[in-house]
Amino acid sequence: MPHSRALRNWSRTSSKPRRPFERERLKQEMMLIGEFGLKNKREVWRVRLVLAKIRKSARVLLTLPEDDTRRIFEGDALLKRLHQYGILPETKNSLDHVLRLKIEDFMERRLQVQVVRKGIASTVHQSRVMIRGRHIRVGAQMVDVPSFMVRVESEKHIDRTLPKASGNPGRYARRQLARQGGADDMEDEYGY
Repeated sequence: MPHSRALRNWSRTSSKPRRPFERERLKQEMMLIGEFGLKNKREVWRVRLVLAKIRKSARVLLTLPEDDTRRIFEGDALLKRLHQYGILPETKNSLDHVLRLKIEDFMERRLQVQVVRKGIASTVHQSRVMIRGRHIRVGAQMVDVPSFMVRVESEKHIDRTLPKASGNPGRYARRQLARQGGADDMEDEYGY
């Protein structure tokens, strides 16, 4: 059995900027953090790295001849994936449009922003708290990651989680039952 070190994923999820104190970049990052309610700049850098990898693959595919099978299959797969997530509209169906993508296109597809767009939360900060508090679900699956990328077909299934219908009563409910005189019944049923 291999050691756990051998099973780790060593690929980087974000990359720091080369120039740490560039004024325009710092200003743009702070605007993105404020507009989309991000926790820190690493979330911006992570999306920037994903965008760079997608644009790099599009540039490589554009250098190949148009009738090349690799360009056809990989290009269609890349466009299909971007269409599924709603990052690229269905009308823009060429690799040239992939090169024009911006960070804002990716940020708009985050669950944190989609909760605000659906009207479940009033601000991006409130939606982040709701998501981390496990109050949001996509379909039947509860999601507690604000950076979850929402697909177009899943967008209509974003909703609040259902309240817990079964299980033991919480501390407050047990206290209320004890005050009402139902403590004996509760002890027999739940073993408290």
